[in-house]
Amino acid sequence: MDIIKNIPHETVLSLSEQVQILKGQVVSKTLAQNDFVSITVFAFDKGEEIGTHDSNGDAMVTVLEGTGTFVVDGKEYSVNEGETLIMPAKKPHAVLAKESFKMLLTVVFPIS
Repeated sequence: MDIIKNIPHETVLSLSEQVQILKGQVVSKTLAQNDFVSITVFAFDKGEEIGTHDSNGDAMVTVLEGTGTFVVDGKEYSVNEGETLIMPAKKPHAVLAKESFKMLLTVVFPIS
């Protein structure tokens, strides 16, 4: 049983190449999803967004390509390629693509 899916195992690869930027879209590929963790790679076209929401788990974003804009609890952060931002559980947050970019999202959920 593969816990990490939709990506080759035992292969050196580029995460940013696992999703393509498509005009007018947010593209995602889920790599792992269970009660404890969610790992997803995203590609945002310029002008696209994921509106304000919250999560029961801590969300860690790492920008793989470009620059992403994140709003956490009303404060805006610009996150560049290679940088990471933690969005704490239960704090409202949003993702904005002021330019096209790609990111890795890892959400770690509390043990009930």
